Amino acid sequence: MRMLSKCLLLVLAISNATLGKDSAAPLYMIWSPQPVTVDPKPEKPIKYFQNLWGSSVYPIGNGRLGSTIYGEMGKEHIQFNEDTVWTGDEDDTGRYQNLGDLFITFEGISEVAPADAKYRRGLDITNALYSCTYELAGVKYKREYFASNPANVMVYRFTADKKGVYTGSVFLKDAHQGVLKSEGNTITMSGKLGGNIGLDYEAQVMLLHEGGSVEVTSDGTLAFKNCDSLIFLIDGGTNYINQRSKGWKQEHPHQKITNRLAAASKRSFDDLHSEHLKDYHNLFDRVTLNLGDSPAAVQEMQTKDRLDSYRKGTPDPDLEEMLFQHARYLMISSSRPGTMPANLQGVWNTYNNPPWRSDYHSDVNVEMNYWFVDQANLSECFEPYAEWLHSIREVRTEATKKTFNVRGWATRSENGIFGGATYHWVPGDASWLAQNLWDHYAFTMDKKYLSTRAYPVMKELCEYWEDSLIKRPDGKLLSPKSQSPEHGPFVEGNSYEHQLAWDLFTNFIEGSEALGVDAEFRTKVSEMKANLLGPKIGKWGQLQEWAEDLDDPKDTHRHLSHMIAIHPGRQISPLTAPDLAKAARVSMNARGDGATGWSKAWKICIWARLQDGDRAYKLAQEFIKGNVFPNLWGFHPPFQIDCNFGYTAGVCEMLVQSQTGTIELLPALPKAWAAGEVKGLRARGGFEIDIAWADGKLTKSNIKNVSSPTGECKVSYQGVAAKLSIPAGSSKEFVPSQGG
Repeated sequence: MRMLSKCLLLVLAISNATLGKDSAAPLYMIWSPQPVTVDPKPEKPIKYFQNLWGSSVYPIGNGRLGSTIYGEMGKEHIQFNEDTVWTGDEDDTGRYQNLGDLFITFEGISEVAPADAKYRRGLDITNALYSCTYELAGVKYKREYFASNPANVMVYRFTADKKGVYTGSVFLKDAHQGVLKSEGNTITMSGKLGGNIGLDYEAQVMLLHEGGSVEVTSDGTLAFKNCDSLIFLIDGGTNYINQRSKGWKQEHPHQKITNRLAAASKRSFDDLHSEHLKDYHNLFDRVTLNLGDSPAAVQEMQTKDRLDSYRKGTPDPDLEEMLFQHARYLMISSSRPGTMPANLQGVWNTYNNPPWRSDYHSDVNVEMNYWFVDQANLSECFEPYAEWLHSIREVRTEATKKTFNVRGWATRSENGIFGGATYHWVPGDASWLAQNLWDHYAFTMDKKYLSTRAYPVMKELCEYWEDSLIKRPDGKLLSPKSQSPEHGPFVEGNSYEHQLAWDLFTNFIEGSEALGVDAEFRTKVSEMKANLLGPKIGKWGQLQEWAEDLDDPKDTHRHLSHMIAIHPGRQISPLTAPDLAKAARVSMNARGDGATGWSKAWKICIWARLQDGDRAYKLAQEFIKGNVFPNLWGFHPPFQIDCNFGYTAGVCEMLVQSQTGTIELLPALPKAWAAGEVKGLRARGGFEIDIAWADGKLTKSNIKNVSSPTGECKVSYQGVAAKLSIPAGSSKEFVPSQGG
């Protein structure tokens, strides 16, 4: 009955959104009875990210465009972004920038206490729709906001149950002191971004109305009068192109923006919305998760109170589910084919000097962003990551040659869209970036992708290590002097880099064999792998972080770089290397369960890989209690989207693992999730998994061959395994009692 009730809620939510009807609350709704009412922008952006913008606003996005919405009654403030609005160049990371702010003021709509106006704003992540409703002077007002990927514009509609109630004005604020121009029903802002490359940018907002009138005023704003409803279409962008050979620039964005808005303006809101829903549900609906039902009183709470209730110990499995699906919403909204990859804040950023540049941080963060996408059946969302890495290879190769005089390439920890990098060199980072590339192939088995995107990078990085590894007198290979992110001494032999090199070599060998190429170099890489210094157990039983036994048992640093062999790597598992896995547990216990949001999220993943579901769940609870804002954005602090993505990666790892070559079902199921069901998770080798359990035991499983070229897989549950042969497009049930 639990499963049926949730499925029914989901169907009702989808159908009601499609039909535009009011209904019971959708299955996953983040909401508040108050608008975001204050907009101070202090000099220190971390404070702003943490205390107002990053904790209270609700985001929408289509991969390329994003906006955050404040929702005041007498006025509206919408801050918006486009994912190529960057400064920097091939030497400097630069910074991801705010694009601008849209302000709408209303005459005759005075601010009253939100409770008196029956005010409510909410983000329905089941349908990727933000809405805001309130009542004033007997009039019911409604606002709806979504970002359409098919139409490639953002759409905001303002309606009411009385005609002629909308009178007011619209103006844009350019975040870069560009030129603003108003003509007809459109405001345009344009200019040039800072930095040596200096991208051209533009944004346009078009106002459509029913009833009343719209005109340009003397101060350049759009004035609307006695309108029944308003629709705002907004688009923006730059002349960036991810091709170094073209100087990173293409034609000015004006015409593309104009054409997209013109096309959208000829269509009805319902038509645009229906298309948006179809596109979104094609991705979002692939995975459903049920961890149990929360108390009805908890389900009715505003999100802030719900989090407070959870912090006090009230069980709320629906909230745990919602955070899982919220990360999938955020990924769909900030990383789609043809866009830039999700950065530290996804696609949302209100500041021109954001924390850590809102960049692609490569010593865990951008990798963490993409750990879960294939597991959670969002493989298309991985494409921007692969395309960005492909575009910067040449820049990084030249910088590496200049600095180290070796082949291949390495990077620094901070990275931008032109290949520029700042902060210190961490050579292992590039191999970590490539680990994600291989994993995408392992899940999809897409050989074209392997040959054109993943394999070239892996080969270049193997060449880097061939030229850079240091040979000890005993023949063992060590990494050159570097730091274990982001702490410890600069010494030879960081386990961080050894583990990443091991994974890289392993992946390259398998990729070379799959493509049938580079047999001679494959032999060389196999030799390097065999001679690479492996993981070592130290004097207090720990997994060593360095070649020398330097680990401090009192070190509780947030980075867990010597755990890469556990997760996201595949060198150490309780199933394949139990002694090393035991040492990893010693190290993890010493590190403790505290630290920042993204670190806790990674710890969920690691403990899940160590097959300790209760410890992983403890970290998941602590993450929700201590590192989630009322808008469900995770924080470091401040807000960092890798926190959200890492949490969902951890949930995936608790339910299904496949890194050892065997599909492990419920490898780290916590006691708290005694009964549940998940459908649509992906496993390496090209398989899709549906499983159900009750009383902590597997009750049903279904394995589907989605993209496996052979259909052969090994499936295991609690030590009972079976080999299955599944034709393409077909499914088979795994029954533990029939294992062999």
